[in-house]
Amino acid sequence: MIQKKFPVFIVVLLFFAFSVQAQKKSYIQSLDEPNHWVDSVMHKLKKRHKIAQLFFVRAHTNKGQAFEDSVGLVIKRERIGGLVFFQGGPGRQAILTNKYQALARTPLLIASDGEWGLGMRLDSTIAYPYQMALGAIQDKELIYKMGLEVAKDYKRIGMQMNLSPDVDINNNPKNPIINYRSFGEDKYNVAVKAGAYLKGMQDGGLLVTLKHFPGHGDTDVDSHYDLPQLNFTKARLDSLEIYPFKELIREGAAGVMIAHMNIPSLDNTPNLPSTLSKPIVTDLLKGELGFRGLVVTDAMEMKGVVKNFKDGEADVMGVIAGNDILELSENSKRAVKLVRQAVRDGRISMERIDESVRKILVAKYWAGVYKRDTVSTHNVAAEVNRAESLALLQQLADASMTILNGDGGIKSLDLAKRTAIISIGTPDVTVFQRESGKLYQNCMFFSLDKTANANTVAGVMKQLAGFDQVIIGIHDTRLRPGNGMELSGDLKMLIRDMAARNTVFALFANPYNLAGLPGIENAKSLVVGYQKEGYMQKAAAEVIGHVKVATGKLPVTVNNFFRFNAGL
Repeated sequence: MIQKKFPVFIVVLLFFAFSVQAQKKSYIQSLDEPNHWVDSVMHKLKKRHKIAQLFFVRAHTNKGQAFEDSVGLVIKRERIGGLVFFQGGPGRQAILTNKYQALARTPLLIASDGEWGLGMRLDSTIAYPYQMALGAIQDKELIYKMGLEVAKDYKRIGMQMNLSPDVDINNNPKNPIINYRSFGEDKYNVAVKAGAYLKGMQDGGLLVTLKHFPGHGDTDVDSHYDLPQLNFTKARLDSLEIYPFKELIREGAAGVMIAHMNIPSLDNTPNLPSTLSKPIVTDLLKGELGFRGLVVTDAMEMKGVVKNFKDGEADVMGVIAGNDILELSENSKRAVKLVRQAVRDGRISMERIDESVRKILVAKYWAGVYKRDTVSTHNVAAEVNRAESLALLQQLADASMTILNGDGGIKSLDLAKRTAIISIGTPDVTVFQRESGKLYQNCMFFSLDKTANANTVAGVMKQLAGFDQVIIGIHDTRLRPGNGMELSGDLKMLIRDMAARNTVFALFANPYNLAGLPGIENAKSLVVGYQKEGYMQKAAAEVIGHVKVATGKLPVTVNNFFRFNAGL
């Protein structure tokens, strides 16, 4: 046997590369390390510039030149700590990021909400499944891989922090703001799935932010528009809502985002949002839970905080409470001025400011932004739409498929028999129909829009007499898969009647919508596809066509018929 010999220097280089990778400390571990760059920047910053490091402002690439220039002026004049990017495109954002970093005296930390990846905010990018669908997946390794891919995408366009994952426990089906953004209603499931996503992102070199502390899952008020109140005991919050935060803080989460909620059992100050509460931010999160990482406010422009604390007082109170990063202040210039005055008045110490500034600078060092590398602006769209990412997207969809009521209905389907494939909720032929048609080739497609009346429904029903078997897809075509999917009364009657027969159903909507479809519990087999996207429809078609096996488990309880953890 001939053995190949490698030059010694190559072996040494490979060993060094693997060692560096293995020895890279987490952000939390880096807080304990001496850091010359951090110390030198701290030494150079004036008091007002230190304060400015705590403020992150909104950035877009779809609002035109005037808006882009206004953000550039804020960076140059106020010397803020970072940006939170919202809607736009990846190529445009890479270009603008280079421009903004060039304007910054201290490099910016750049963040975005990416609960389901870049596609949450940017066009021409991959949107991974919502967390409700991920909560159904039993193989957490797939979710870890998603975290790695999201980290690659973020770093490719010059971002260092993802304001996710959402670790809220959605145990209130009427929740208008969390809902499908949650991994589900079970605290253990939420912690495990969020932990896999978090670990993937952090192993990929991305800072993460658990949200929304101490738990926004059991509310029926959207804090964008008003201040929710949680009237639970501290014992209940500690044992349920706070559980995933405790677990993932132990696992080394870099950041935690504070929600805008009034929680009398934790702080009985009337109308005080948790974001502005020192007992919640400093005493509970930092003290009792021992969190040492970055504490980030939810957007400070939201009505849940500014409704009762106006004219910049919320910003001052947010710093006093113990937050490190205040994102999206209504007026960052005013905020810095008011915090400086609070320092002069003795309401805030400079030691308190320095504590946050150091954590922010360590984050910039850990994420590599201190090197001031420019982002390549060539081939951006292709490099955030990698073949392996798209393959993973389909794997995640396949793994989320959940069969309710058993697979007897699916097993009874015969690929050779004459099959009617109906789409309800859209007038168009769907991906589900086309993919099913590849398998059930002796088939015919029917489409019923969400407003279909009795005459239209009767016309389709009349034609079904000529078919041996029927497959129905129920589609929610809204942008986001919330509750309250609209279907005409005649369509609901059709679903009820067909469920009493041997019809197999697939739902491409939030599973909570099953509660609004009386009679569907009688279906012999019901595949839950969680959302409208084509990759979900393809996955469901392959389950119903005997190509794939569904392994998902329902992550929430819908009603007495469809409960948490249902599935094969």
